[in-house]
Order: sequence, then structure tokens, then C-alpha cells
Amino acid sequence: MDLFAILNLMSATTGFDVVGVLRIVFIVLLALCAIAIIVLVLLQPSASEGMGALTGQSYDSFYSKNKVRTPEGIMKRLTVVIGIVMVIVALAFFITSIWHS
Repeated sequence: MDLFAILNLMSATTGFDVVGVLRIVFIVLLALCAIAIIVLVLLQPSASEGMGALTGQSYDSFYSKNKVRTPEGIMKRLTVVIGIVMVIVALAFFITSIWHS
């Protein structure tokens, strides 16, 4: 049995709209992810390379090579992870909306 058949069976036997509850949970998760991304992006410092990146100037240092371990690097990685989670939740919400109708 697939997931949709199990949810159908649960909805039929209990009279409880499982998919409706899932959709509400997905909406809440999407809102929380959106707020988290907004906050993380606002907290991140602006890129310091500026126009020098266009001319090929390089600002390589030990700090710039190890940015992953700094708070800025962690915030960037967390922003990407939350963005990926947001896309997955949005797809799940879309799938349940097709299946629910």
C-alpha cells in the first residue's frame, strides 16, 4: 500500500480529514521557513568583494578560505538548508492539494 491509500483508509475509517490536517501543518512549516529565511538573510553581512570581483581581484586569506566555520558561513549554509526544506514542503503541499481535490 502506498501513502495515499493509507491516508484514504484512515480518513474513511475515522471520519477525520488527515489530508486537511497535513495541509495545515505544511502551511505552518512554510510560514516558519519563510520567516527563518528572512531573518537569516537580514542578519548576514554584505559581500565585501564588491566590484573587485568583476576585475579579477582576489582577496584570498586564511579567513576567506575557512569561511565555512565562521558564523557567517554557518548562516549561509543554514539559509540553503532551510530553502531546500521550504521547497520540499511546498512540493508536498502541492501534491496533497492535487490529491485532496
